[in-house]
Amino acid sequence: MGNVIRLETPLSEGDARALRVGDVVYLTGTIYQIRLGGHLKALECAEKGERPPFDLEGSVIYHAFSSIARTDAGWKLNYIGATTSALLNKYEPPLIRGFKIRGIVGKGGMDRATLEAMREIGCVYLAQVGGASALYTSRVKGVHAAYWEELGAEKVFALRVEDFGPLHVGMDAHGNSLYENVSSAVKSKLPEIYKALKIVV
Repeated sequence: MGNVIRLETPLSEGDARALRVGDVVYLTGTIYQIRLGGHLKALECAEKGERPPFDLEGSVIYHAFSSIARTDAGWKLNYIGATTSALLNKYEPPLIRGFKIRGIVGKGGMDRATLEAMREIGCVYLAQVGGASALYTSRVKGVHAAYWEELGAEKVFALRVEDFGPLHVGMDAHGNSLYENVSSAVKSKLPEIYKALKIVV
């Protein structure tokens, strides 16, 4: 197990590059729930030379599903949990490069192209523990605002979090990926497994 590190957002490049695969991170500050629609809208802004109505530079974005309702007092979070990050592989590298994203929270990891963008810019992938949505929901202390409400369920939410974690560094800004390490280890063991099971390939 790596170091336990508490950080406040927005993150600096130095914050991101100081983290290594295996470290455990807790975040305090603002993070953005941003799904596919939000990625596309942000990239559209970049193509037009415009800035989104919220500041993504140095931000931590959250690949998440949630139940957030509008009330007379503002937005109320009912629950939130990580979604599968690989669904956004195509859009993450240009988002990281275009806005200097410093952290991504999600589950399942991302591809080699995203890892390269993370290494280039200084960004880390922070994996949420599975089956613990209630814990992470409790660490969200409020919803600051919603952006691009025309996107419906894909709108972007600014979330105020406190000690949001534990989050495990699954991919770091030095080109290391826990997911690739595990995959390589499994592949190296396959011949031995096949032999034990007497499987011919």
